[in-house]
Amino acid sequence: MRLERKDLLGLRDISREEIQLILDTALPMKDIILRDIKKAPTLRGKALATVFYENSTRTRTSFEIAGKYLSADTVNLQVTSSSVQKGESLRDTIKTIEMMGFDVIAMRHSMSGTPQYVARNTNMRVINAGDGANEHPTQALLDMFTILEHKKTLDDLKVAIVGDILHSRVARSNIYGLSKYGCEVRVVGPSTLIPPEIERLGVKTYYNLDQAFKGVDVINVLRIQRERQQSALFPSLDEYADLYMVSSDRLQSAKDDVLVLHPGPMNRGIEVSSELADSSSMLVNEQVTNGVAVRMAILFLMMGGSRGEVAN
Repeated sequence: MRLERKDLLGLRDISREEIQLILDTALPMKDIILRDIKKAPTLRGKALATVFYENSTRTRTSFEIAGKYLSADTVNLQVTSSSVQKGESLRDTIKTIEMMGFDVIAMRHSMSGTPQYVARNTNMRVINAGDGANEHPTQALLDMFTILEHKKTLDDLKVAIVGDILHSRVARSNIYGLSKYGCEVRVVGPSTLIPPEIERLGVKTYYNLDQAFKGVDVINVLRIQRERQQSALFPSLDEYADLYMVSSDRLQSAKDDVLVLHPGPMNRGIEVSSELADSSSMLVNEQVTNGVAVRMAILFLMMGGSRGEVAN
């Protein structure tokens, strides 16, 4: 089976079968990462450009190394030192990259809908690496891959997403993806950080951690975006930590084998206690490795590969 779509812009409109294809393909890709020699000739002669208009460590670097592990030529466009600073329009920047012969562009932008705009105006394949508060599909896919490795299934799990749901593209992509597997998704946080009408997406809303965590299989903790604290969305970080910091004590109502995820970077002592962050329940470091594997799978499938053709 091949990934027939030109672009990967979000999980809202992708099928369960396409998600499963990506997750299945990520498994042999992870084997490549764990080798002593981390190289496969699969994408030799292909070219990937990463274009990030927002800061990133994990996503940008993992796309770059994913391409290199598969022998693609990868280039990171430094927006801060590019012609963008001279006033070049987004459309002209993308056309310039296309005319250099790149096959795929992985893009992050602060404005929701930008990757969709780019996809309509280029022949390159476009991967959304995060657009505003809209979606972050590859983060959700790596979260799902991590859950699948530990739980052996994604079907009908109970998943709680904690924190700044209002501004979180990670939350939205996880909701769209997990819902396709019949998961019960719960969102929990201060009322000011829960979007109006979020329940239209099929989730359950909670404002109390103990209630939200009752019987859950997975807890996905979101980063509190300190840069948004100026909007006074909650009284203080200390008060937020008192009510919503996830610690081992707060896991008592969850299942004994509960998994704790975090997209990173973590704010210890605010979102997650240091004790829990260093425990076996917290999978943030494993998520980083799985992020490379999932992005390798996406690059491979989007450049014409099919499951079963993964090179040794």
